[in-house]
Amino acid sequence: MIKIPSYLKPGDKIGLLCPAGYMSLDKVANCIKVLQEWGYEVRVGKTVGGFSQNYFSGTDTERLTEFQDMLDDDSVKAILCARGGYGIGRIIEDIHFKKFKKNPKWIIGFSDVTVLHAHIHANYQIATLHAPMAGAFNDSEPDGEYLQSLRKALSGEKIKYQHEVHTFNKKGEAIGELVGGNLSILAHLTGTSSDMKTKGKILFLEDVGEYCYGVDRMFYQLKRSGKLNKLAGLIIGGFTEMKDTERPFGKTVYEIIRDIIEEYNYPVCFDFPVGHMKENMALKCGVGYKLKVTKVKVTLDE
Repeated sequence: MIKIPSYLKPGDKIGLLCPAGYMSLDKVANCIKVLQEWGYEVRVGKTVGGFSQNYFSGTDTERLTEFQDMLDDDSVKAILCARGGYGIGRIIEDIHFKKFKKNPKWIIGFSDVTVLHAHIHANYQIATLHAPMAGAFNDSEPDGEYLQSLRKALSGEKIKYQHEVHTFNKKGEAIGELVGGNLSILAHLTGTSSDMKTKGKILFLEDVGEYCYGVDRMFYQLKRSGKLNKLAGLIIGGFTEMKDTERPFGKTVYEIIRDIIEEYNYPVCFDFPVGHMKENMALKCGVGYKLKVTKVKVTLDE
């Protein structure tokens, strides 16, 4: 049974930190401003714009210590990861979730934050929030539907999305817990303590900057490990900034995915607005949804 963290109220505190890659303080200024306009207090961590000479926002110990502190701080009602990148997999085994299990809070982000979504779902059955991070507040208007999807999710509004059809869609209806995130992260988590069970679930996947053959390889990894076999439904999000080899792979990314999942008869939605792009809707991981794919529209309702 999935446990849902408490939804936020005006005056609640959101912790903002960088548990993986570096992000300068000026890049999060709009995020802080908008969160405050939404009525929240913001606690900015030292890993945001902290002194760092390399890719990461701090040493493994510094990033772990700050995340643990905000996770254990009862006054922090949600943790928004300012950015992803890479690095959470280096510290996930050392995060202690004992207090979090008793008093869960929303963990928010995408990309490398998929490690947290998967680990928390696999081990603790607590809902998390796959949603825009700090950079989105620089690229989108605060009243736009994508940032507003984050605000609505945090305040407890039921998610109801409608999307246009794609040629590769497979019609049907599915009901199940929604899980997923970044394809490359989920493939790399196979066989670890963060590995998710997908049977009977609605799985959503997205990625950025990968080679076509890499997407093919990772989908076969999911397929061979049983992750695609008994899904309730599948949502394919944005696969942006894809690359090809000098000698072309011969298929687009969506064609690659379509052909690998051809044998399955569950509903599939392509080109859903989730991923490394402006069109990134907030999705509650672990929460029950209904996916309906018809010839005229796609709906995803909480």
